[in-house]
Amino acid sequence: MLPDVIEDEAALEAALAEPSKADIECVGRLTGDVLILGASGKMGPSLARRVRRAVALTGDRIQVLAASRFSSAEVREGLEADGVLTLVCNLLDRASIDALPRAPNVLFLAGRKFGTLDRTDLTWATNTVVPVRVAEGFHESRIVVFSTGNVYPLVPAGGPGSNEEDEPGPVGEYAQSCLGRERVVEFVSREHGVRALIFRLNYAVDLRYGTLVDLARRVFNGEPVDLTVGAFNAIWQGDANSYALRSLDLCASPPALLNVTGPDRISVRDAAEWFGNAFDRPARFVNTEGPVALLSDSTRCRERLGEPEVSLERLKTWVAHWVRTGGASLNKPTHFEVTDGRF
Repeated sequence: MLPDVIEDEAALEAALAEPSKADIECVGRLTGDVLILGASGKMGPSLARRVRRAVALTGDRIQVLAASRFSSAEVREGLEADGVLTLVCNLLDRASIDALPRAPNVLFLAGRKFGTLDRTDLTWATNTVVPVRVAEGFHESRIVVFSTGNVYPLVPAGGPGSNEEDEPGPVGEYAQSCLGRERVVEFVSREHGVRALIFRLNYAVDLRYGTLVDLARRVFNGEPVDLTVGAFNAIWQGDANSYALRSLDLCASPPALLNVTGPDRISVRDAAEWFGNAFDRPARFVNTEGPVALLSDSTRCRERLGEPEVSLERLKTWVAHWVRTGGASLNKPTHFEVTDGRF
């Protein structure tokens, strides 16, 4: 049962980690452990908990392993308390990768976006060198490799979103490095028969961050909303977690491609005005809707894995309540209004 509102971080974490019926069925089919690489970032902890809870409901046949540098001891301790086995690992160090247990099911979340311009070398190393080492080291595993819709070009704002058959056209070094990640995984997959899936996600919403949260906070704080990019996609992070787990069933060689986002084209203006009504204060705007936007078509994902459980209307309601009541923020804006790829 989905709640009407989410009151605090404990309730938020519980909602993000609650496995669906489809998640439980997927875990019931697994024949080996699940390893989550880059498990202490924005999505990793709740994804690890979701898989662990599904495992507990299917007889505790397998382990859930979470590998990360774990700069936050609190995150690591929380995962351990929930039955996830944590492993300290620096993925930029080949020896650390070599020391990891060879789980047959791998969810690879590690990547670098924010701060790209400060250390472009680190961004490229994280987004290309690490994936090729992981793909080579786990060549007998199924690997879901997180990527982004930013590998597509910006599309006409009034036209269709990019689908998996469209040619990439990344704008800026972050997006280029993400396409690099996809290409090196594809190379290893073709050379060694690695079964993989490229998980092109945009944009996950967790209440503490996300496109809808960015808009809601600007409206609530009386700040102007930039209309330069007039539309975007969004998906509840819990649904993205579910799709990531169940994408293990879709891994193939060469890698399968999957756009992961909600079904709705969300108007920035309309969403801001909706939040203005919810907060009983007017939405303010700067600039006008531009000719392009980053939009993805998630038809393939929804045909193969089903519709998201959380609708756009429910997600907006959750975000509005969270912002109105002073819910926590990660202070990591998505910068969805950027058109030059500079994050």
